[in-house]
Amino acid sequence: MSSSYVKNAVVLGLLSAVGPFAIDMYLPALPAISADLKASTAATQMTLMAFFVTLGLCQIFYGPVSDTMGRKPPLYFGLGLFIIGSIGCAMASNIQWLIALRVVQGIGAASVMVIPRAIIRDLHTGIEATRLMALVMLVFSVSPILAPLFGSALIVPFGWRAVFLAVTVAAVLAAILIAAFLPETRLPEDRVKASLGNILRHFWNLLRNPRFLGLVFIGGFGMASFFAFLASSSFIYIDHFGLTPTQYSLAFSVNAVGFIGASQFAAALGARFGMARMVKIAAFSYAFFAVVLFAVTSMGASSLPVLMVLLFLSFASLGLVIPSSMVLALDDHGPIAGMASSLAGTLQMLSGGVVVAVASFFFDGTAYPMVTIIALCACCALGLSLVTLRGRPEAAVQLAE
Repeated sequence: MSSSYVKNAVVLGLLSAVGPFAIDMYLPALPAISADLKASTAATQMTLMAFFVTLGLCQIFYGPVSDTMGRKPPLYFGLGLFIIGSIGCAMASNIQWLIALRVVQGIGAASVMVIPRAIIRDLHTGIEATRLMALVMLVFSVSPILAPLFGSALIVPFGWRAVFLAVTVAAVLAAILIAAFLPETRLPEDRVKASLGNILRHFWNLLRNPRFLGLVFIGGFGMASFFAFLASSSFIYIDHFGLTPTQYSLAFSVNAVGFIGASQFAAALGARFGMARMVKIAAFSYAFFAVVLFAVTSMGASSLPVLMVLLFLSFASLGLVIPSSMVLALDDHGPIAGMASSLAGTLQMLSGGVVVAVASFFFDGTAYPMVTIIALCACCALGLSLVTLRGRPEAAVQLAE
């Protein structure tokens, strides 16, 4: 594996981690924010939904801009907005201001969600793209594994506002990484003509492509189930099961380890069995464990260890589904990789935002609403994978050394 390959994985992984870092590090602070700002649980969860929805909607703008102007300028712009929003969140005096400033954060964070995927497509396709995507996920795994712990370590001595100052520092470091180590992968001769009609035509063609949409929503339902977990888990683990913020962070990281660990096998399994077949099998495994968790919870037999084990198995299966389905979705759209990535990200994040809203509406302090939503999303992802990837056999291939 070349040094440039590893360098790209590290830089893109750290860039991609900025958005999740602003989520995962913030999760242990939700109960404290609710108490400090005298806000309801639903209102506090709205700060999470506002970030998700904005993060999803604004990806649609960064993709076309990166296809027409290059990848780096919109990254700088987005990180600048993210820094402004983060500083504002740290100074918020009420829940309404916090929600509004999380929107500003989300507008900026959208850039580092969509553009790294387009850069991967600029550099590689197929199995090699899957391997780089998995390596990127390995690098940004520091976010879901360590960010909640780091957040808890800051919240206890300094309060929840310190979390937003920490993500400000992370965004500044990301901007430095772009300037120092990230080459421009969208050369002038490869850029798309900058006209509204041209951009709308490309988006319309993508929206009419059933394979593209099917692959996007296979990953989208998977992400939506994880968002349901993000929105509810801190209240369930801390308030319902009585864990401390630090214990919650450790319990949360177990799922991240399963997701990221499984994703590292995606390229090898895709090379051996074919990407489409691997996605279908992984989607079946994801749905199976999610439905088992729903059944156990419905019978009243759920406990914290049972919940953690079955969530670990579900999200480990999901670790094979999400990166592989995204690579397959972008493979056929290299000339407009930014637009394809932005549309995919927007649709996935919007579906996640809707699920967070539903989870907040039905939340009753127990795990039942959360596991119900996860099971429904898993079954939808499985059904889509069987329809979208039907009749597309693939030959096994060898991974490049």
